[in-house]
Amino acid sequence: MALALGIGDIVRLKKSHPCGNSLWEVTRLGADIGMVCQQCRRYVMLPRPYLERRVREVLPRDPLSRTPLARTPLDRDPLDAGALPSSDSESPSN
Repeated sequence: MALALGIGDIVRLKKSHPCGNSLWEVTRLGADIGMVCQQCRRYVMLPRPYLERRVREVLPRDPLSRTPLARTPLDRDPLDAGALPSSDSESPSN
């Protein structure tokens, strides 16, 4: 049976990455699965059968948010209030 994965799902593998993390975010689906390490942000592509043997757990993405469950502090959301200029500071001069 094929492993049910979706873009943004978090996958826990049986062996950890050399950086010490075992959580990966799925970024590409197909015959090869693209994943990003949640700690060091390393991108790898693994053949689907190879990945299916090494998966311990699949954590689905949060359906209510635009982003996956595991988000690092290095990620910035361009829609954050701090990233956009405030309209209050622009007062009309007339």
